[in-house]
Amino acid sequence: MPVPTAAATAESSVAASAGSAGPRSNGLLTPDDAARPVRIARYWPSDELAPLVRHYWLPRWELPAGSTLRQDVLEYPTSNLVIEPGEAMLHRARRGRSARILTGQSWAFGAMLRPGTGRSLVDVSVRTLPPSIPLSALRVPGVQDAVDAVRTHMAAGDDAGAIAAFEAWLVASIPSPGADAVLVDAIVGAVENDRGITRVEQLADRFGIGVRHLQRLVAGHIGFGPKWLIQRYRLQEAAAALRSDSPPALADLAVELGYADQAHFGREFKSVIGWTPGAYLAEAAGVAGAAGADDAAPAHSARAR
Repeated sequence: MPVPTAAATAESSVAASAGSAGPRSNGLLTPDDAARPVRIARYWPSDELAPLVRHYWLPRWELPAGSTLRQDVLEYPTSNLVIEPGEAMLHRARRGRSARILTGQSWAFGAMLRPGTGRSLVDVSVRTLPPSIPLSALRVPGVQDAVDAVRTHMAAGDDAGAIAAFEAWLVASIPSPGADAVLVDAIVGAVENDRGITRVEQLADRFGIGVRHLQRLVAGHIGFGPKWLIQRYRLQEAAAALRSDSPPALADLAVELGYADQAHFGREFKSVIGWTPGAYLAEAAGVAGAAGADDAAPAHSARAR
């Protein structure tokens, strides 16, 4: 039986995402709106790259001359590799909400990496990295050729070709995830999928390791400790629930996400996302004038979703 080429594998991945339930994201801070001038296509990686890449996100936008669009996102707890016409960067997760202003017409190729992949690319603790580093600074063979190939395919509207070029480079450039990377990926997955995990001690017990070991392990791979990891997923869930078609009562949502009370939930939500839960709910529902002057509505992100 012939071995599938990288292009054929990528085309299969793109077709599967288009024809079935593709990757979804809770990182966007507004509901999807067909009227917005940003389109984000998301694709699963090939089976071979699944241990290294969570999913791909490929935004394209076209804004009228002279107009701008602010993009806000609460990033997932991992690194994103992003290639654009004018730059190619590795972005680690940020502590709070991140934002970017879009203008004109352009695109971006984003790969949301598994926790161990970012660390493998830089070969140091992610905690020591600046928020963003150019891909040209990575000591990884073939990176510029890969960037050039991705740009060529993206400019031609060829998503499958861009993914194939990226995957061919990545699989040849870094080793398979080691034991620590696999463990951190499992830890991140447990927090994402189990709402019952609300304390660091619970997480340490789940994986049979000490709290200090857990803190060093997680911080070294995603840049922040397990307390931040738990908070990040809970606030993503909270924002997604508040912008849903049937948002829950704030007190009920606070209890469901493991907060001691609604006041604690409200303080943490505002400190990270920048709006009170009530103001965010009003903006998501399109209630004119319900939010204060500092509570401008967020928009789709083309940085990391």
